[in-house]
Amino acid sequence: MSSSTPINRRALFRMGAGIGLGLAAAPLLAACGDGGATAKAEAKSASLLPDTAVRNIGLEPDLAGTAAGVPQGFFKYPAQPLRATEGTPLKGAKPISATMETFSPPPPARGSNAAWQEIEKLLGGRVDITAVPADDYGTKFSTMVASDSLPDLFMYPESGGVDNKAAFLRAKCADLTPHLAGDAIKDYPNLAAIPKGAWQGAIFGGKLYGIPIARTGTGGAGVYRHDLFEEVGVTSLDQITDLDRFVELCKELTRPKKDQYAIIAGATTMLAMSAGAPSFWRLDEKTGKFTCDLETPEYRKAVETARLLYEAGCYYPGTLQMSGAQKAQYTDMFKNGKGAYVYDGMPTYLAPGVGYIASMKAIDKKYDPRPFVPVGKDAVAWMDNVALQNTHIKKASEDRVKEILALADFAASPFGSQEYTLINYGVEGTDFTRDAQGNPALTKKGTQDVTVPWKFMASAVPAIFSADSEQGVRHVHDAFTKMIPMMVPDPVLQYSSPTWDSKGSGSLGTLKADGLKDIIAGRKPMSAYDQLVKDYLAKGGEQARGEFEEAFQKGKK
Repeated sequence: MSSSTPINRRALFRMGAGIGLGLAAAPLLAACGDGGATAKAEAKSASLLPDTAVRNIGLEPDLAGTAAGVPQGFFKYPAQPLRATEGTPLKGAKPISATMETFSPPPPARGSNAAWQEIEKLLGGRVDITAVPADDYGTKFSTMVASDSLPDLFMYPESGGVDNKAAFLRAKCADLTPHLAGDAIKDYPNLAAIPKGAWQGAIFGGKLYGIPIARTGTGGAGVYRHDLFEEVGVTSLDQITDLDRFVELCKELTRPKKDQYAIIAGATTMLAMSAGAPSFWRLDEKTGKFTCDLETPEYRKAVETARLLYEAGCYYPGTLQMSGAQKAQYTDMFKNGKGAYVYDGMPTYLAPGVGYIASMKAIDKKYDPRPFVPVGKDAVAWMDNVALQNTHIKKASEDRVKEILALADFAASPFGSQEYTLINYGVEGTDFTRDAQGNPALTKKGTQDVTVPWKFMASAVPAIFSADSEQGVRHVHDAFTKMIPMMVPDPVLQYSSPTWDSKGSGSLGTLKADGLKDIIAGRKPMSAYDQLVKDYLAKGGEQARGEFEEAFQKGKK
């Protein structure tokens, strides 16, 4: 989903996956069973949201989390993982079928997969999982819907599956409202740790249908070289009081003779947050008026700033044009010392094997990469990484739905639990061993066994943990501690628009990204921004606005 930068934001948060899923929406509408009824705008009632709480199974984090969404931080993996579920939750249940996307090679089958066998032993039942490569998942989903062969539990495609999602869910999926809304979720304490913001995206047609694969609320604002910032006198990001100061700083950090530039790839998302611009839409709660991000003076200021930076030669040559598909290329340039700032999603900062601290320290010990936080008195954080997607349960009897929810609750077990350990590391001695610090280290067999996509059935907010760097855990926790309170409500999570659902991340996103590239790179004058806004609104933005405002008015009644 590209809102403010040529870099595909969704690609940065997909745990290393490629971008884009091929989707065939048309045949799905006929398969929904209601004749393809017109999708409607709606307000998502807060009464449908579960009562959420921080999950505590008895492990003491090194850095505390909050109910608002700041993740817990751990410097070391627990020596004795604790149970997060009780007994054998699937005992006596018929086998459950599940189809999930995966970003890894196909996992070994149950018969040769020690982790899979041990998980089913703990569950007390059989789970038949089909793991589909992410780039093929949209086609697989289309086939399942068209042939009416949905499994018991399935992941909805990340970039959309049907034009009329509410109708599809109503026709094919179990209504989870009586099971999860309000205090009903107390029967599933691991699911109850999923923040309310993630659950908003699971409401359609006045009912709660989905189970979120929760993430950290905000995807962050990129990564910067603290050591380089210190060289020019900036020891704290709080010293960057506004975007004008940031431009001055970037000019100081641009050193072409050293093949080093201030910015690698895009920075517009960070600049927009620093200016106080909204992500996609801003809602005036008093009047019900929706304003598109491109229409706001704050967003325009961010684009003007990006253009100034480009004119000043602060972008590494050629990187502005790079897309999310080239992420590995431009992040490697940053890791190799070619820049002072790169836009990347927070989830990759401590990622095993490709994280910033370990990989950059191996190149040069003085490199000090840290998460960037939006700067200036008007800065906000976007709710752009609330959930990877939702999973859904096929329509079934009440007892069957409860069984499948028990499986989802198992999959959402928190960091350090026995369940989490099996899902992420497998069986100790077979799939992983402990390093000198007591942290799990996957064996060759383990790297294969843990590719079964259990963690995409459901997930609470991931904990912050790194076997490589305690300081990195502190940096990430500190960034979230600052950014979570800065997050502004995203009205797209509270209200739905059929036009936005079908075009927001598709044709409108492409139109915006391409137009901004031309303006920032100077191929078109800044005056072309006004025409971009007109085109954006004419090709769906205005219609989406009307539907959002209609939904707001419905919600007031």
